[in-house]
Amino acid sequence: MATPQLAETYACVPSTERGRGILISGHPKSNTILYTNNRSVLLFDLDNPLDVTVYAEHAYPATVARYSPNGEWIASADSSGTVRIWGAYNDHVLKNEFKVLSGRIDDLQWSPDMLRIVASGDGKGKSLVRAFMWDSGSNVGEFDGHSRRVLSCAFKPTRPYRIVTCGEDFLVNFYEGPPFKFKLSHRDHSNFVNCVRFAPDGSKFITVSSDKNGFLFDGKTGEKIGELASEDGHKGSIYAVSWSPDSKQVLTVSADKSAKVWEITDGKGELKKTLTCPGTGGVDDMLVGCLWQNDYLVTVSLCGTLSIFSASDLDKPPRQISGHMKNISSLVVLKSIPKTILTSSYDGLIVKWIQGSGYSGKLQRKDNSQIKCLAAVDEELVTSGFDNKICRARLQEDQCGDAEAIDIGCQPKDISLALNSPDLALITIDSGVVLLRGTNILSTINLGFVATASAISPDGSEAIIGGQDGKLHIYSVEGDTLTEGAVLEKHRGAITVIHYSPDVTMFASADANREAIVWDRATQEVKLKNMLYHTARINCLAWSPDNSMVATGSLDTCVIIYEVDKPASSRMTVKGAHLGGVYGLSFADEQSVVSSGEDACVRVWKLTPQ
Repeated sequence: MATPQLAETYACVPSTERGRGILISGHPKSNTILYTNNRSVLLFDLDNPLDVTVYAEHAYPATVARYSPNGEWIASADSSGTVRIWGAYNDHVLKNEFKVLSGRIDDLQWSPDMLRIVASGDGKGKSLVRAFMWDSGSNVGEFDGHSRRVLSCAFKPTRPYRIVTCGEDFLVNFYEGPPFKFKLSHRDHSNFVNCVRFAPDGSKFITVSSDKNGFLFDGKTGEKIGELASEDGHKGSIYAVSWSPDSKQVLTVSADKSAKVWEITDGKGELKKTLTCPGTGGVDDMLVGCLWQNDYLVTVSLCGTLSIFSASDLDKPPRQISGHMKNISSLVVLKSIPKTILTSSYDGLIVKWIQGSGYSGKLQRKDNSQIKCLAAVDEELVTSGFDNKICRARLQEDQCGDAEAIDIGCQPKDISLALNSPDLALITIDSGVVLLRGTNILSTINLGFVATASAISPDGSEAIIGGQDGKLHIYSVEGDTLTEGAVLEKHRGAITVIHYSPDVTMFASADANREAIVWDRATQEVKLKNMLYHTARINCLAWSPDNSMVATGSLDTCVIIYEVDKPASSRMTVKGAHLGGVYGLSFADEQSVVSSGEDACVRVWKLTPQ
């Protein structure tokens, strides 16, 4: 039996929040960067975007992550105030876990000698900043002086050690140590101070704020020495700043949708270049995060898109990488366009991926309504939303053509298309099904039971409808009517998914009680049983193109692949395929399975014979 190997990961994008910056960081020696999405920390290689590692051990949404100065360890923090310290390689073994603050942590930094970590964020009373020993968690100082959330903190990278913090009280506070104690405070900013960063040589630090200003300070004394030139400055809040490796330039990003590179000389910042990221010009293009990583300048927009510029050639257009930020609810492998995968998420986003290269663009839709189900055949897309509407659109290059929407009057649960006459669609609703031809409702049929999933045969002559009661009802379809033929009873839970095999000699069904069954279509007998290896509801199911295998994806985070002609016990399992559960599944070919899930990532698994 083959063993599935992870071949490619198409990463989710960083989680963002309007009106707030995000802080991303990089490896001290390579071009790997760290960012967070929900409970995941992503290790993303800028040189090879398909080389992605996901750390998924936080119990709460992760907020920030940093490599240790030697690149061996990663400290990541979450919204509960917890910091986890874990190995950067191999099995990401956990070294320590400390409860640092009583609220969300917004930033953290290692000391250059790797012995200490400072973290800042939200909390009760005075506990908005803490510095602690990385091995014991014991405190190394008192951090008085802030009255509101501390958005950013920085550790001076050279001796004598200093810590600077800034936040929503408009203050920039300077501490000497260790053990650290308050030295002085600056009130130069007139709005939230979003980010503070020391130059790599430790000589200076810079703060940027929602007041659109950036100020420069002496790294050793904390005294103010200059500012970024205002005549070429940002027209909106500055959310993040990052230094060049040689400490001579900084990169800033702003709500005005621009990134700027500044030359820092004699304590002043002169504009060198304004970078514009391609986009639609909407709110989503606001820039909320940035990082200067060796020769790469990375910016992050509000919709999570990474724009990657070359520091040595600022005139070169950026490479853009994007994806989903939220749970991927549907996945389709297009038969008509080789190696093309489409995924959709609840927030109305449809993303196109190409096997072997990854992100290939977002499909522009006229209305960005939420999407619950996505189906495709040839070059037509059919989507259903939470607005009771079914949309049909032609797939063109990077957009959906003019969509035709039809209100079916009820919440659609499932879409099945008759592959040989794709204008015929079967839509599952609570009380039964709706038959559609094109955008015309042929009939709305009340079946007398709660329908939960359905499938229509490629020629449109047969429909299988699964119920809340676990029964499979088989109907013949004639015109706009259904005639019940048989009822199959084997499942012990509500039916969640039904699919015909590609040659239509079999069909497979799965339920909320974690069982899947393969049936012979002609005899209506069970062909493969005891497919009971998941520990939670099965969300999705897929057939291999040659009809020999069935794959199931579950809320238990696993994908299981069965060979139809072998006992279910000779299965292959991908454990932990997607944090939070697997919601989309399809075979790309006989040797590869594509999956997607709540972690907003897409993965390709190769089935290699043993």
